[in-house]
Amino acid sequence: MRQELMSLPKTLAEDVAKNLVMVAKLLDEDPEQAYAYSRIALRLASRVAAVREAAGFASYATGKYAEALAEFRTARRMTGSAELWPVMADCERGMGRPERALAMAGEPEVQKLDRAGQVEMRLVAAGARRDMGQTDAAVVTLQSSELASSAVHPWTARLRYAYADALLAVDRADEAREWFAKALEADQGGTTDASDRLAELDGVEFVDVLEGEDAEVAGEPVERDRESYEVAERDVPERDGAERDAAPDVDDERGDVSGVSGERGAGLDPESVPAEEAEAESADRGTDADADAGVDGDVVASEDAPGAGSAEARRADEEAAERRSDDA
Repeated sequence: MRQELMSLPKTLAEDVAKNLVMVAKLLDEDPEQAYAYSRIALRLASRVAAVREAAGFASYATGKYAEALAEFRTARRMTGSAELWPVMADCERGMGRPERALAMAGEPEVQKLDRAGQVEMRLVAAGARRDMGQTDAAVVTLQSSELASSAVHPWTARLRYAYADALLAVDRADEAREWFAKALEADQGGTTDASDRLAELDGVEFVDVLEGEDAEVAGEPVERDRESYEVAERDVPERDGAERDAAPDVDDERGDVSGVSGERGAGLDPESVPAEEAEAESADRGTDADADAGVDGDVVASEDAPGAGSAEARRADEEAAERRSDDA
């Protein structure tokens, strides 16, 4: 790639290189963003085979198989290399043409592939067989010296996994479990979900404990707390009502200040009674006291006179009696 980019002006080569680096970095974690960077590089340097190849893989990762196949074919014409042959055949599968992919598996270009390329071509051919409903043939296609080898290569886990999956498709579950276990042994990079498939075959169901605890913390207790609060909120008015029924009436405790006898208002705190009510009660008390004491009818209590029954009223009565005695 470096040699291809050297054919470009320095500034342009740097810009293209930066976009290609981003394609490689984002291809697995964010294919759509990688595709966007590949289109920029393609506009800048469409005559560079490495750019065409990167654009093809970005399109392939996003499921744009027709576009990917066109880029791979262009890159192959530029380089004359057959290394893209397996992925080109898989693009045919992605476009719903498994028979073409299977035909490509028999072309002379396959013999030009290295060992890893030939394994990839075998995987594509087995997939095409399964697409066509030929599940038994898919099992046979994957049986090879590479599968039987105990050596571990970068493609070993994927080959064993594909073989186990093909066995499961033809109801050979015991053998499938054995090969899923072998795939797991070889899968040092975690490229397959062989452990999950093994657990599924063994009837083991995984429960995410942390997720359950989060749901307990964030869900059910909150609902229970809300329910308890609503019950308590309903209970409070009922208790308040009962307490109000049991408590003495304020008017009874104060006495009927508008016309009750002095017996009911005897213990009343004067400060708790409004001024008008207190004056009215005092006047009523004075009237009752005058009647009980037999005050002379000539003495008339005016609005300015002290209330009858008080100490001042008694003194005023005594002075009035003395004046009458002196006059007599």
